[in-house]
Amino acid sequence: MADGDGLGEAAIAAASPASAPGLSPSLGWRERLRAGLAGTGASLWFVAGLGLLYALRVPLRLCENLAAGERPRAPRGRAAVRVTVFLNSLTPKFYVALTGTSSLISGLIFIFEWWYFHKHGTSFIEQVSVSHLRPLMGGTESSISEPGSPSNNRESETSRQNLSECKVWRNPLNLFRGAEYRRYTWVTGKEPLTYYDMNLSAQDHQTFFTCDTDFLRPSDTVMQKAWRERNPPARIKAAYQALELNNDCATAYVLLAEEEATTIVDAERLFKQALKAGETIYRRSQQCQHQSPQHEAQLRRDTNVLVYIKRRLAMCARKLGRIREAVKIMRDLMKEFPPLTMLNIHENLLESLLELQAYADVQAVLAKYDDISLPKSAAICYTAALLKTRTVSDKFSPETASRRGLSTAEINAVEAIHRAVEFNPHVPKYLLEMKSLILPPEHILKRGDSEAIAYAFFHLQHWKRIEGALHLLQCTWEGTFRMIPYPLEKGHLFYPYPSCTETADRELLPSFHHVSVYPKKEIPFFIHFTAGLCSSTAMIAFLTHQFPEIMGVFAKAWC
Repeated sequence: MADGDGLGEAAIAAASPASAPGLSPSLGWRERLRAGLAGTGASLWFVAGLGLLYALRVPLRLCENLAAGERPRAPRGRAAVRVTVFLNSLTPKFYVALTGTSSLISGLIFIFEWWYFHKHGTSFIEQVSVSHLRPLMGGTESSISEPGSPSNNRESETSRQNLSECKVWRNPLNLFRGAEYRRYTWVTGKEPLTYYDMNLSAQDHQTFFTCDTDFLRPSDTVMQKAWRERNPPARIKAAYQALELNNDCATAYVLLAEEEATTIVDAERLFKQALKAGETIYRRSQQCQHQSPQHEAQLRRDTNVLVYIKRRLAMCARKLGRIREAVKIMRDLMKEFPPLTMLNIHENLLESLLELQAYADVQAVLAKYDDISLPKSAAICYTAALLKTRTVSDKFSPETASRRGLSTAEINAVEAIHRAVEFNPHVPKYLLEMKSLILPPEHILKRGDSEAIAYAFFHLQHWKRIEGALHLLQCTWEGTFRMIPYPLEKGHLFYPYPSCTETADRELLPSFHHVSVYPKKEIPFFIHFTAGLCSSTAMIAFLTHQFPEIMGVFAKAWC
């Protein structure tokens, strides 16, 4: 995510309204009509209009009027007379039953639409119409645009940008499955991790902890199967089998520390055993790394295992209150393995330094990683805002600021808050405790609700520790949205907000959590329509039941 006042040409092209697929001036009237009918709105209104005309064909006497238009002096036919006699013979009870049934059906549709919108973020009727009726009404836009046209190029460029923005990252502060996630399940009976999240973790484990030469070692062969196993007891059993074959199998200790240990102390003990075995294997791999490509791959695997173990040991020390020890391990890791910045160890370091209140060291870390060429995160943006807020929050007063204006330091703090909120607008509601927190997932989506939960879960205490920081945040964070009225089309300091975050967050977060959505979606047309239809038919049914004679007169006059 690039940071700065100017966006790249590709981002501008993707964010510009002109890049949306439209009608080409060179197309003929038939192509324009076909493309117009292919639009979602036109299709829905066309189908709704046909249905309305069909439903009102008898009350409006359409057939009779059409016949009268062709033959003005022709007498009414027998069919029209029979319809009139039939309608005049209907009793008010029929109209009560008709309108009551219509109200009940439309009410059920309204309830289902409302539930589907809150669960999936879209209208069921609209989704079905787009999926099944749109091809029948004229196909897709791709049928009227050439493969090499500029509009297609812009669409593919936009899709590539959205794909990169919706990349799921491993949470650098993820909890321990046995000691934290499983204990939460024991207490509440709820599963804090989704299947999608755990499946991503299984893929990460196979990438980090396996290599092509594992078949040469029986214990590593067993662990390959263990990382693919879905059942936790089966994985733990396989880890013990690997230890029986080789007592120095570091990955087996890692699995037991992550999933079998029920306390952080037990997890730390197993990770120390894994560290002892991992260092021995790593030194052995270093000596053989130049012998063949297979040995180089094995060294990369052993390096990943060693870094993972040390990082988790640092997290154990942090959770057990030995913060300085945790900071030392993280600093040593960052010096010894600088290429592994993708693991975001600096975010673990930032959180530990904030706990120590070593704000000068925090600023030094931010100076290195809060760079325009590096990907951003909520931890970086909100920590930078916290440091600038810290200098003015204890004396900040909205009344005083409105009278004398903002000082330079206050302006810098407010701008830092706006920058952080633009990057991830979900965080303030968790920091201000307007929305309840849950356990963070093992994977997060940057700029999404999952990242906001992961950040607030660990950093809320740091904001509370600084006097007035949350008060300044509460007074200023909503002002960000005035600078970006159309966040999905154009951003201010970052790229436009990705539209895929809601779908990805629903996969990452448990079902009992109400996913935060930005920008807030408007209620679909069909919810308004079904609500109005239900209310109007219920009112007609009530009036017909209470005043049958008057409503009967109206019905006969209408027919």
